[in-house]
Amino acid sequence: MNPYVQYMYSYPHKTAYRPLQGVSLKEYASLLAGGGHGLYLHIPFCQAKCGYCNLFSVTGQGKEAVDRYLDAVERQAGQYADLLGEQHCKFSDLVIGGGTPLLLTEEQLERVFRLLEGHFAFDPGREMVIETAPNQTTREKLAIIKQAGVTRVSMGIQSFLDEELLVLRRRHNGETAREALDLLKSFDFPCVNVDFIYGIPGQTKESLLMSLKEALTFAPEEIFLYPLYVKRGVGLAREGVVPDPVAAYGQYLAASQYLLGEGFRQDSMRRFVRRGNCAEQEDNVRQGNYAGKEAGVRQGNYAGKETGVRQGNCAGQRREFSDCGFGTSIALGCGGRSYLGKLHFCTPYAVDREACLGRLKEYEDTWDYTQITHGILLSEEELKRRYVIRHLLIRPGIDLHSYQEHFKEDVMEEFPLLRDWQEQELVEVQRHGQEEFLVLTEQGLGLSDYLGPKLISPQMQKAMEEWKP
Repeated sequence: MNPYVQYMYSYPHKTAYRPLQGVSLKEYASLLAGGGHGLYLHIPFCQAKCGYCNLFSVTGQGKEAVDRYLDAVERQAGQYADLLGEQHCKFSDLVIGGGTPLLLTEEQLERVFRLLEGHFAFDPGREMVIETAPNQTTREKLAIIKQAGVTRVSMGIQSFLDEELLVLRRRHNGETAREALDLLKSFDFPCVNVDFIYGIPGQTKESLLMSLKEALTFAPEEIFLYPLYVKRGVGLAREGVVPDPVAAYGQYLAASQYLLGEGFRQDSMRRFVRRGNCAEQEDNVRQGNYAGKEAGVRQGNYAGKETGVRQGNCAGQRREFSDCGFGTSIALGCGGRSYLGKLHFCTPYAVDREACLGRLKEYEDTWDYTQITHGILLSEEELKRRYVIRHLLIRPGIDLHSYQEHFKEDVMEEFPLLRDWQEQELVEVQRHGQEEFLVLTEQGLGLSDYLGPKLISPQMQKAMEEWKP
């Protein structure tokens, strides 16, 4: 059995989206009334394309190209603001992902924050998340995001070992990562998250643990561990690189046990939170569209990570339950994803350079951003699947009473597969006071990327398989 089938950071995947006609944001704007919504901005520019990257990003773009993109973002923000002003919309979460947002010049970075603050209203105490990479982490740029009120910074390190970074086609080296992380921690952001990858060809349990032990000397609030995926259209796939799932699973077991032993709490297969610090105390994770990586955070309207962190009370021994099945969030830019009830939409998915540049030009040439031309309208069945996937894969799991309230059905009756997993001791029912949760066991947690895909509907699986890079 291969434990690494697919990373289910959201459902359905963007490869299942198709062209839409006659759909306007105006029809759905009422879902963004009041407060508590998520806002995502995608910055699709990188210094280089990593060998495993299947995110929407482009390289080799100079200042003029980035300015042209920000001009388009400003037009889109203005059109969205006109609609949302009527709804008195306020955002409680802002995530800036990519790409590499800190690749922007200092002037461009300041423009981004002015743009967002000038067009949108935010709840008091809003959370603000941004991604960075070692080569782009400078004192001047960190000062800008600190002044802007960023509460969480996520840095993709992946490894401190130069030979492993070379395999991944990363452009930084171990020493650059150390210097960048040390600088980042000196700014005293409420939460710093660092990402690492396991399953790298040539990597061992010992070398992975070396990187993690070194990371802990910087006292990050959170660590995300990602298995190496080599998907269609990425550089490593063209080179014929095939990760070893058996070796990767062994590395996961060693790394997770190490972090648990060092006082971290595991909230998902990927997310580890250091106990007793702000990341645990501010722990209700807002679910949304993180348009890039699981940049953790990022689950939210964040393209990638389980990392949109919402302020809350200390989670104690477990993460507090956060109902994430019906969150609303909108995305700005090319490549970000929006969630408005049954409507999910974004620009068409692309991976390779030529396709991404083509999508970028289409976005910049758009004049009416309120017309939704690519996405999906979910049926009731698909909404149920989304709810189950998004809760089961993140602790404390599915609140059985909440599912019953939302859908007027028993989740175990609706999804007989869950009973099979219960018999196999992959899931279990846990009681906390009057609440009952269906939770992945330790074994089930490590098999999240195997179990999650089994909850995809046949129709959605077919649509995903029909997508071509």
